[in-house]
Amino acid sequence: MLKLISWNVNGLRAVAGKGFADIFAEFDADFFCLQETKMQAGQLDLEFPGYQSYWNFAQKKGYSGTAIYTRHQPLSVSYGIGIPEHDTEGRVITLEMADFYLVCVYTPNSQDELQRLDYRMVWEDAFREYLLGLNAKGKGVIVCGDMNVAHKEIDLKNPGSNRHNAGFTDEERGKFSNLLDSGFIDTFRYFHPDRKDIYSWWSYRFRARERNSGWRIDYFLASLDMKDRLRSADIHDQVFGSDHCPVELVIE
Repeated sequence: MLKLISWNVNGLRAVAGKGFADIFAEFDADFFCLQETKMQAGQLDLEFPGYQSYWNFAQKKGYSGTAIYTRHQPLSVSYGIGIPEHDTEGRVITLEMADFYLVCVYTPNSQDELQRLDYRMVWEDAFREYLLGLNAKGKGVIVCGDMNVAHKEIDLKNPGSNRHNAGFTDEERGKFSNLLDSGFIDTFRYFHPDRKDIYSWWSYRFRARERNSGWRIDYFLASLDMKDRLRSADIHDQVFGSDHCPVELVIE
């Protein structure tokens, strides 16, 4: 079995001071993927025995960024999706393993008043094509990270009042549906199709986490050819330190 964890830490240096090393050890994962590290190279030396780590930093300081810790030597590692306009913000790392690709992603947020929605739509199409290109090489694909969209009404506390807000627009939800329809499984919903009131992100405002007024925007997706290897998926909403919580996938 392989255990994979993904967590938007919303600033790794901050979380490092809130028990990250203990949380990391407790999960005992084969792969531990991070989003929104908000770091540049050399700002934090955070290595763990038995793990290699790979980092993609944004050009803009204190912004975005992804990382993967792995116990397993990848065949190759790539950063970004090979399109310059999308590859300055440190949003994607891909590990090629012997029998699958692991892609860690931090999807662009459409932002207040949807000022980045048009860019987000272009990104979505490019990222989907990137994933399909990997899958076409004859290996399964696992995608994890903060994908900045609650797909269905069950995936957030207040769907009605958020209908036209970033993360729950018809456009973003439609792109997510397109991705699934092109051959991917939302692993949490595969195992828990009707589970309600389970979220992975809560606003820092209005005591949202205390009230569990949240959104499920952090995912593990798997290409259809990985379906028989899926064993469990979970959301660890009792883990604190960020405005997101870790999500998990176990595969054969």
